[in-house]
Formats: sequence, structure tokens, C-alpha cells
Amino acid sequence: MTSALQTLETRIPPVLVTILWADLMLGLSALNTLPFSRNTVAVLLAIVATLAGIGLILAGVLSFRKAQTTVNPHTPENSSELVQSGIYAFTRNPMYVGFFLLLIGWGFVLADVLALLSSYGFVMYMNRFQIAPEERILEQTFDTEYLLYRSRVRRWLWKDSQQPL
Repeated sequence: MTSALQTLETRIPPVLVTILWADLMLGLSALNTLPFSRNTVAVLLAIVATLAGIGLILAGVLSFRKAQTTVNPHTPENSSELVQSGIYAFTRNPMYVGFFLLLIGWGFVLADVLALLSSYGFVMYMNRFQIAPEERILEQTFDTEYLLYRSRVRRWLWKDSQQPL
């Protein structure tokens, strides 16, 4: 029997999750509970985070295209190659890291601490409902090759647990 949590796994496209999360952040910022000054530093941080996010997303997509494997997060079982080079030598999920950085940039644009901090919830959501199911399928598809890759390359860019949340 499929649980309600399992039915959510990989069902919502990551781009849509990012947009919905950005809307949530906008709502939180409207509460105006923890605003900060939208000064030059905040604007620069927003620009840097946004450009870095776009760069990571593009690098991930281009690496998949070069390897002629699926970019579709709903069909990880259609992966024809385990991409381990380029940006994938540094993070197993550059596109998701890129979406997270876009949300960080958005948090700085909104100039609200609560909105900015809520972007970490996106990471927790993605770990549970997108990345964990993808990793199970990649392990089934690529077996030891994936396990070795997973042991040496981080899920995100920071130190993380190898276990899904």
C-alpha cells in the first residue's frame, strides 16, 4: 500500500516547488516580522546568489545534455549514464542547489529574515520528496558505480548526511 508521503515523491516538478516556495517566502515577508534593510550589501548578495544559482542550473542541464541522458526529474529510471564530471564532481544536485540559491537571492530581495531562513525548508523538502526517491532509483540502476559516486560527492555543496531526511 502506498503512503500519502510516497505519493508526493517526485510528483511536483522542482521548478514548480521553487516557484511555490518563492510565493511562500513572499507571504512570510508580507508579515513584516523580521525585516532588514535592503541596502547595497543585500542587493549585491541577491545578485550574486541569483547569478550563481542560474549558473549551477545551466551547468547541470548542459552536463546532462552532453551525456545525452534525461534531465526530467520525474523519470530518473530513464537515466542512460551516471554523470560524474563537470559540476557533478562537486555536487550531485547542482540544479537543486541552483534553485536554492535563487531562493536565497529572493530572500535578500524581500529583505526579510524569516523569508530568507525559510528557504532552508526547500532543502528539507527536496531531500525528502525529490532527492531520496531519485537516489533509490539511481542506486538500483547504477548499483556500485552510484554508491561510490555518492560516497565521494556531496548531495549539496555543504557537508551533509548521506541519509535522506
